[in-house]
Amino acid sequence: TYVETILDSGSHLLTVINDILDLSKIEAGSMTVERIHFAPATLVGEVLSFFEEPATARGLILKADVAGRIPERICSDPVRIRQILINLLGNAIKFTSTGSVTLRVRYAREMATVEVADTGPGLTERELAQIFEPFARGTAPSAHGAPGAGLGLTIAKMLTDLMGGELSASGTPGQGSVFRVKLFLPEVHHPTPAIASAVAPPRQRRAYAGARRSVLVVDNEEADATLLVHLLAPLGFSLRTAASGHDCLDLLAAGYRPDAILMDLAMPGIDGWETIRRLRRIDPDHACIAIVSANAFDKGLDNDVGIRPEDFVLKPVRHGELLDWLGRRLDLHWLEEVPATVPEVVPPAPAAPVAWPARSMVLALQDVVQLGYYRGIMSQLAQIEQAHPECGDWLTQLRTLARQFQFEAMGRLLAPALDASTATPP
Repeated sequence: TYVETILDSGSHLLTVINDILDLSKIEAGSMTVERIHFAPATLVGEVLSFFEEPATARGLILKADVAGRIPERICSDPVRIRQILINLLGNAIKFTSTGSVTLRVRYAREMATVEVADTGPGLTERELAQIFEPFARGTAPSAHGAPGAGLGLTIAKMLTDLMGGELSASGTPGQGSVFRVKLFLPEVHHPTPAIASAVAPPRQRRAYAGARRSVLVVDNEEADATLLVHLLAPLGFSLRTAASGHDCLDLLAAGYRPDAILMDLAMPGIDGWETIRRLRRIDPDHACIAIVSANAFDKGLDNDVGIRPEDFVLKPVRHGELLDWLGRRLDLHWLEEVPATVPEVVPPAPAAPVAWPARSMVLALQDVVQLGYYRGIMSQLAQIEQAHPECGDWLTQLRTLARQFQFEAMGRLLAPALDASTATPP
């Protein structure tokens, strides 16, 4: 419709304005680089989850290829690295009409090499010479009409240079493109107390003390809801999901009373705001609600349901921010270790299942593991668990490795399952 077109154009205009502002800050030398301790695997996972939906909407497979060991913590600027990856992945998805986009990560001798490879139209020699120039756009058919001003790659290049790294591009017409980032990212082995207290999380949060708390996730996007479930369930929370405001209200009308509700705003039927209004009428005393939304604009607006700015968690969700909110609102005492009374989420050496899954299911899982297709891996693991609940410990370890993008290690865990089923027809 006309209104949707105007709104969409406005969104693109805001993106262009933000890009120009970033570019001007870099050129003026007013943009600085922080040195913060953070977990690179978490950052990569958050960026990939952010692009799963747009990649799927375009019919693309979004793959991850993490080779070798990645440090648990490094010291650099996570905001700038996230911005570089978002610009490169966003560019690849925007200009790739069929096939896949792959994020490859290598780390050796404190040097990280990150590649974003696509199966798009590729690049001519002329395009390669101009690719990082401001407002440069590709000449391939898929480039025409794409939103934005052509500043994403320019900003990624300037940010990489600002961090003392190197960003290069290669490609052949009709054979896709590869953008390669090299950054010096020192590993944090034993951070000094002064630095650790200033920039690192105070401690790991693997569980919480006291009674088990329940959380309702209300989101019509299955991928977003699943991401929250995968984050919170291993910490001991009891999770339920609702795919719409009506589903949420039906659960409450039936007597379900979660300790906290994570509410999306943009949903079919009734939106998040109206759902909260009706929820207040059902249960006026239920105040522990967080808005989990990609729309940062709503955070600064007044509302009539008592949601404060600190009750907003913006997508893509940063795990630490969400856990901080839950800790405050539910008055949680976080634990660094899982209590003996709670089953360990990641067993160090799970026993082999009594019966291995069907060979056909293991082969299907192996295919998506080799592709590095995270969503396909989690879907296949869920199917195996439904058919073979006795394989729970083995599946738990596979899920843990998948969330860490350790696909080579997953392949090694699949080997005994395939060996055990060689004599069994699929």
